[in-house]
Amino acid sequence: MVLYTFIAAITIVLACHVKTTEDSAYDFVATGGRIVTGYTSRRKALNTLYLVAVFAILALLAALRLEVGNDYGTYVVTCHEIFQKGYVVTEPGFNLVVRILYTLSGKEDYLLMFGVFGAAIVAIFLKVLYDQSDSFAWGFFVFMTMGFYYRSFNTVRYYFALAIATFALRYLTDIDVQGMIKFFALILFAATFHKSVLVVVPMYFIARINWKRWALIPLAAVSAVAALLHNQILDLALKLYPSYRNTVYIEEVHTITENAAPIFGCLFVLGLCLVCYNDAVRDQVDNRMYFNMNIMALALYVSCFWLPLITRFAYYLTTAQILLLPNLICRIQDKTKKKRVIAAVVVFCILYFLYFMSEADKMGVRVLPYKSWLFYDHRWLNQTDTF
Repeated sequence: MVLYTFIAAITIVLACHVKTTEDSAYDFVATGGRIVTGYTSRRKALNTLYLVAVFAILALLAALRLEVGNDYGTYVVTCHEIFQKGYVVTEPGFNLVVRILYTLSGKEDYLLMFGVFGAAIVAIFLKVLYDQSDSFAWGFFVFMTMGFYYRSFNTVRYYFALAIATFALRYLTDIDVQGMIKFFALILFAATFHKSVLVVVPMYFIARINWKRWALIPLAAVSAVAALLHNQILDLALKLYPSYRNTVYIEEVHTITENAAPIFGCLFVLGLCLVCYNDAVRDQVDNRMYFNMNIMALALYVSCFWLPLITRFAYYLTTAQILLLPNLICRIQDKTKKKRVIAAVVVFCILYFLYFMSEADKMGVRVLPYKSWLFYDHRWLNQTDTF
């Protein structure tokens, strides 16, 4: 926990030096209202320096881990089967990357696989925050404190697909033919690593619609139906995730309290959006889409808590919070309201981080305790036993 807190603190400090949209007005005033090429170039150079520093820290932490993540051992075995051309349920894109990495390294180097995917996930999310958020600093603060980064230590295929899906949101802000081609190309590419990403196609387009108040009625109706038809929905989910069939995840009884943290997160974001609705949501295409995604995620968590796979679908919606919260902060016009919203975000995110750390060693998360192969002889990890 101390290590994760330190990493979060130092990277957040570095991220605060990255200037994006939020600081454009400040830069204009600082240069006397003139466009100064040298000033802009220095800003870009400094941004690059701090971004590289943040990327290096987060990518290294992900790459150096050993047996961190609830499915770490499963991936070791799966990659072994992929390389030996055995039967696996993983998607062809992931299988191809594993074969390439193992062939290039000349051995079954699962550490290389985790390192490459860890770096790719971090790089994509940093790109998302830099390009699509009004404030990189605030977006990164949410990204770290609400556990999005540390959860990526689990299910690297899924989080790689999640990162790509979040990146693809940029093409839904202003819909055009070229943008749609890019959006679908990205989603199809991500599906070659984790096919669950295909659910974002209907979900994102529904969220993109400018909802009227009466739209909450069919949403509530669908949620009620989902609660009543949970057996049928579970059968459908198992067709998408056949590897979960006859496992402990299906046999266990799941309660709504298991997702208490993300539910409270959705409620908090919902409350902020309602407070800032006129300033930052109503006439803002991107924020309105993220706002709708947050409502949809809340409905999923509440009506489908019994589904052991629900987080796999809901994260495609809740991850937009790393874009929505900074956008809310930056687009509030009233200075007093803005200060109060900032205070609320800081307090909530810190409390959320502390709660996440207290649960990070539990089954289903297992990102604690952190171990690094630098201090362990990883050769003991035999794919045929241990896990």
